[in-house]
Amino acid sequence: MENTNQNALLIILMLTTFYLHLVVGDSPPAYVPSDNILINCGSSDLKTAEDGRNWTGDVSSKFAPSGPYTKSETFKASAQGSVDEVPYLTARIFHSPFTYTIPVSEGGPKFIRLHFINPSSDQASDLDLSKAFLSVKVGPYVLLHNFSAFLTAVNLSSPSFVKEFCVNAVEDQRLNITFSPFPSNSDAFAFVNGIEVVSMPPNLYTSPSSLFVDHPTTFSVDNNSTALEMLYRLNVGGNFISPRDDTGMFRAWDDDRRYIFGDDGQTPTLLDSNYTINYNEKVPEYTAPEILYRTARNMGTNKTLNENYNLTWGFSIDSGFFYLVRLHFCEIVLNITKTNQRVFQIFINNRTAESEVDIILWTGDNRVPVYRDYVVQVLEGNGGKQLMWLALHPDTESPALYSDAILNGLEIFKLNSTNGSLAGPNPDPVVDKNPAPIEPSIRRSKDHEKNLLPIIIAGGVLGGVVAFSLLCFFIFRRRKRVNDSRTSDGTSWWLLPSHSGVRSTKRTTSSLPSDLCRHFSLVEIKSATNNFDENLLIGGFGNVYKGNIDGGATTVAIKRLNPTSQQGAHEFQTEIEMLSKLRHLHLVSLIGYCRDYREMILVYEYMAHGTLREHLDKTHNPPLSWKQRLQICIGAARGLNYLHTGAKQTIIHRDVKTTNILLDEKWVAKVSDFGLSRVGSTSVSHTHVSTVVKGSLGYLDPEYYRRQQLTEKSDVYSFGVVLFEVLCARPAVNRILPKEQISLAEWARQCHRKGTLDQIIDPYLRGKISPECLKKFGEIAESCLLDQGIERPAMGDVVWNLEFALQLQETAEESSKSSGVHGETDSEESPFSPYFLSGGNDDVVFDKDGHASSNSRSSGIIVVSDGGLSLTSNDSDRLMSGPVFSEIMNSKGR
Repeated sequence: MENTNQNALLIILMLTTFYLHLVVGDSPPAYVPSDNILINCGSSDLKTAEDGRNWTGDVSSKFAPSGPYTKSETFKASAQGSVDEVPYLTARIFHSPFTYTIPVSEGGPKFIRLHFINPSSDQASDLDLSKAFLSVKVGPYVLLHNFSAFLTAVNLSSPSFVKEFCVNAVEDQRLNITFSPFPSNSDAFAFVNGIEVVSMPPNLYTSPSSLFVDHPTTFSVDNNSTALEMLYRLNVGGNFISPRDDTGMFRAWDDDRRYIFGDDGQTPTLLDSNYTINYNEKVPEYTAPEILYRTARNMGTNKTLNENYNLTWGFSIDSGFFYLVRLHFCEIVLNITKTNQRVFQIFINNRTAESEVDIILWTGDNRVPVYRDYVVQVLEGNGGKQLMWLALHPDTESPALYSDAILNGLEIFKLNSTNGSLAGPNPDPVVDKNPAPIEPSIRRSKDHEKNLLPIIIAGGVLGGVVAFSLLCFFIFRRRKRVNDSRTSDGTSWWLLPSHSGVRSTKRTTSSLPSDLCRHFSLVEIKSATNNFDENLLIGGFGNVYKGNIDGGATTVAIKRLNPTSQQGAHEFQTEIEMLSKLRHLHLVSLIGYCRDYREMILVYEYMAHGTLREHLDKTHNPPLSWKQRLQICIGAARGLNYLHTGAKQTIIHRDVKTTNILLDEKWVAKVSDFGLSRVGSTSVSHTHVSTVVKGSLGYLDPEYYRRQQLTEKSDVYSFGVVLFEVLCARPAVNRILPKEQISLAEWARQCHRKGTLDQIIDPYLRGKISPECLKKFGEIAESCLLDQGIERPAMGDVVWNLEFALQLQETAEESSKSSGVHGETDSEESPFSPYFLSGGNDDVVFDKDGHASSNSRSSGIIVVSDGGLSLTSNDSDRLMSGPVFSEIMNSKGR
């Protein structure tokens, strides 16, 4: 029902956008640039693009010099129809520095847009453009250095793309744009398809006093001393806005669906077409298109849900630069007209950019646009790519009427470094073993094909030598310069492809041991799943298929991910990086992955009994016995303990819940789904990792949520919720229950403190749990849910106590058997009937015969079984048999 409503709203949004285009499409633009120069590189004609703009060819033009060192040719794209003819079907190819000299009518800031096609293997060119690397310089600024259009296009999964910069032009001078092949040798070459130079208003992106995130001072962005590279320009909550529908500067505004994190907040807000946007002197009409301020994304009307998650976007950026983040706001909910009705906070890269954000306080009324500029410093770190997070959250400390946040649009710019450079590293190459015909690939040259001929002829004799030589050559070339990516047939066990897309955290080029992570071709995956036969879908898992590999010898679970979903590119990469390095009996094993044709597929060991959740509340499966549940909890706890203490670095799972605990054919529990996992702090002086809050509602650690500081004790809290869910067989959050019972964690803790925990357990278990085991289990679960993480037990302690609880249950059952009563039965006369009373610091435990025992927190543990046996903490040591406590004796796992 929810998806239907969202689809309906998106359709309405599209129709409204179309209507507004009809109404205002022929009206004059808000800004008319003094310079609007379009160069169709490699062409000699004046051509009109599909959007009606005229492009001038550069052959024999006033913009480009001619000479023997230049070469121009026309070539066809590999996927004609997927790119515009102008300017992408011709290119200027050059082998030495080449300067375009562009006269401008007046000084001031200019947009410089460079257009590139995705080089393809079947282009009509003697050169393989996928091997072109170039540098671009304008005045004192280096815009690009060692730049690969091919690697960038593959990373964007796009047939063409634009690199946009903002550079100041000096009055009465020409703008010189110099392209240089990289490296500067006789074999190097570079290309460009089109160039735009467009004027902008003088103060459009200048910001003399931007808020400097995490610094007490402001930051000045000045036209005369700063060049910008536009990285992201988004119409949040709306559709793509084409350059022709911009305010006269021909900017493209993408929709934000690729960047939004999570499935919440997906419903856009739309202003009725009968109402207008009221621009003003501070925000003139040319600032952003009206349709941008008419649409927005907010969190919805559920206050409880909103206060437990952030509205979050993720963006891949380069390390070592300052970034200007411009956020566009316009209050378009008509009943919000006063201050303190909607107040929220803004976080950028896990730091508070601004608190107490009240749009009405800024503007005085709704339907009035406003923008805020923030400058963020991104440290060098490990270099390469990393992720910038933008998160909005309701200000729970304000007296706001609505717990909500809203955003209409955003722009992110990179600021030049102190040496004038905007250049960042190329994206990592994606190793695609079976590229589709329409996909770009690195083409082997004719000389290379000739060199392979004798190898093929003598393959039987020299195959091993040649293979080894090629391997060494590939490694040498890769280390020398990341510019090549070979294709091969069959299955590879060699190199894990890195992905530096929207949700990537850093550049990674590590190879994996061959016995840890296997690469599957898409052909193999389709064969294993009968071409993704829906009859093989595993219930409750989404797009997870039961499949068979290796000729049917091995049954596996095959998860097919969607790059635009919560389990997107970043989660795919994290899952591979984590699981490929971990092996333990109680962690689900990753067998391999498939990255062909932009697919993101993970192959796991098959878990015959599905998730733990499927065997609890509202299930057609037979209920689990109490001993089974204890053993499953112990197994999951062992898996988490290994993550926290047994791996090379502490790993925090961050999404522990019953749907992420899987059960194999022998009911062995295995922790799964590492898409949100993080490596813990590696410094003794820092016990936490600062991060934007992620997790699942009902399982999320309140301390982590409040402080945004992640520790392994956050996993302990989530596991405490799992323990109560196993005991009570109800979901972590149930909104149809009375308010005090909605959260299982809060309700179970309350009942435990009142001594009424036995009244909310799974009815199937009533009378089947020994009172001492139930008491111990309740103590363990509540200790995991303590408010302060430092007071919660470590997972190793949880394992020990759960094993002790299992021993208590088994001892009580043995005692029951000796007296002729069996523990795990369905008879009306229950062998165990625990009752709890709380008073002062003592807990009183009653057995079924009414015998009572006092347990003082300051003394040893005292338990009473059905047979009247009492054990102190010293006596309990005798229960530690080797098999039960094997994890403590040997923590290496499998």
